Amino acid sequence: MERALKLPKSSNLEKPGREPLVVVVLGPTASGKTALALEIARRFRGEIVNCDSVAMYREFEIGTAKPTAAERAEVPHHLLDCVDPLADVSAGEYARQARQVLREIALSEDEQQKRLPIVSGGTGLYLRALLEGLFPGPQRSEDLRRKLRARAEKRGSEYLHRILRRFDARAADRIHANDIPKVIRAIEVCMTSRRALLQTSLQSSRMTSRLTMTELWQQGREPLRGFRILRLGLNPEREALYAHINQRAVKMFDGGRVDGGLIGETERLLAKYGGTARPLSSLGYKQALQFLRGELDRGSALAAAQQAHRNYAKRQITWFRREPDVHWLAGFGDDEAIQAESIALVEREI
Repeated sequence: MERALKLPKSSNLEKPGREPLVVVVLGPTASGKTALALEIARRFRGEIVNCDSVAMYREFEIGTAKPTAAERAEVPHHLLDCVDPLADVSAGEYARQARQVLREIALSEDEQQKRLPIVSGGTGLYLRALLEGLFPGPQRSEDLRRKLRARAEKRGSEYLHRILRRFDARAADRIHANDIPKVIRAIEVCMTSRRALLQTSLQSSRMTSRLTMTELWQQGREPLRGFRILRLGLNPEREALYAHINQRAVKMFDGGRVDGGLIGETERLLAKYGGTARPLSSLGYKQALQFLRGELDRGSALAAAQQAHRNYAKRQITWFRREPDVHWLAGFGDDEAIQAESIALVEREI
């Protein structure tokens, strides 16, 4: 371990004739993915590709635990702070952009310009879209989306989630009820595919069942090609992880910070963009917004954010356990022993 910590920076990233390497750092929230990705980037001339859906949005800083300005200056970061808060980014759009970035980082004609791409983040759906591809789903229906959003505003996100569960229970298990854009897309896919299949059935004089979103996921996906993939998964002890989550939330909600903490940031974003900014429904921001609206006191908002993040971590762990060929690391990403083990694994693949 000690020897691995003292490895020199690699000057030759790939052996001739081998496909370039992509390192993926995955794991639950607060497990130290950013710290590990940064350390690998320092050792191997790396550039980090963000795979956190909320961190893509500009101005959402505290609740996303983005890398600091100094860390961003030290190591190039991509797909971070690149989306307007009123816009929407689908997993498919993320995958298209991320694949292009990977090629630009690793496949430069100038050998001196080639770098090691490091994908880091906890949005499992985005990572799967990047590495395995997405199904060629039906086109968006803005009319249906408007109706579903109106239902959510009137009856709550849980109501939409129950509709999705009737259509596709497996998709409902993967998508949290609070993630309204993804719930709406899943319902849209199920309903739109049903109409298309019904039309096909009438034309061919035979009946067929509708396809669920889960079934469509299995069809026609185009995986990432031209790269070797090394997956490093952070798997700290569960109680220690929950303690980290709780402590991080306390720091975020600290009203004594110069920037006013998460509540102060949420208040500024709400004043600037209104309640329609999509990241305001994400974990942490949602609870800060409930405080600002008088629905929760500060202590209750903090406790709710802690609980929501712990639940999210549990879902992430379940999701990432399905990822193939993961080298699981029993600790946090800022632990020197974990960093040494990771560096040794990367060195072996380069």
